[in-house]
Amino acid sequence: MKTRHRVWIVGLLAWLLIPVQAAGAGENAFAEQKNIDGYTLTLRGTGVLRYMVFIKAYQGAFYLHQDKTANQALDERAARCLVLHYFQPIKAADFAEATTEMIKKNVSPGRFASLLPKIEKFNTFYRDITPGDRYTAAYIPENGTRLWLNDDLLGMVEGAEFASGFFAIWIGKNPIDRNFRDHMLGKHRP
Repeated sequence: MKTRHRVWIVGLLAWLLIPVQAAGAGENAFAEQKNIDGYTLTLRGTGVLRYMVFIKAYQGAFYLHQDKTANQALDERAARCLVLHYFQPIKAADFAEATTEMIKKNVSPGRFASLLPKIEKFNTFYRDITPGDRYTAAYIPENGTRLWLNDDLLGMVEGAEFASGFFAIWIGKNPIDRNFRDHMLGKHRP
């Protein structure tokens, strides 16, 4: 019952999220570029997710190699990075559950089954967060998908298929929110 309750809350929050374009100023500003493992990734877009109209959940920024288009953001050879700055506390178990459910929504049942061991490994990286914390996830084709909490590396999972499923949570065909996805990919401009 407790798991169902948590899934319901995560689902409700996702459903109630309303994206707005981020200002990108002040303490939550994001760098124009990220340099990771020799790749220079360029900021494509930012957005803020809100729930219940006025409560900010998090502000995000998405980075992609400059030679890739928004339509290539999930390609096997596309280095990418996502930074999420949180305004609300969230438990590690809630991140893990939401990650599993959202990847499941974005891949075929067979692919999900093959990815499940990697998803479970990645889910062990999550920590409880407090307002002001940032998760950074980066996929570099030669190295895999890494997760940092603030500046602390939490772990890495190899494989392009895992990376595509994971990043699809925000920028895939069935993202947490379509408008937020479009903001992150730079398809909405102020």
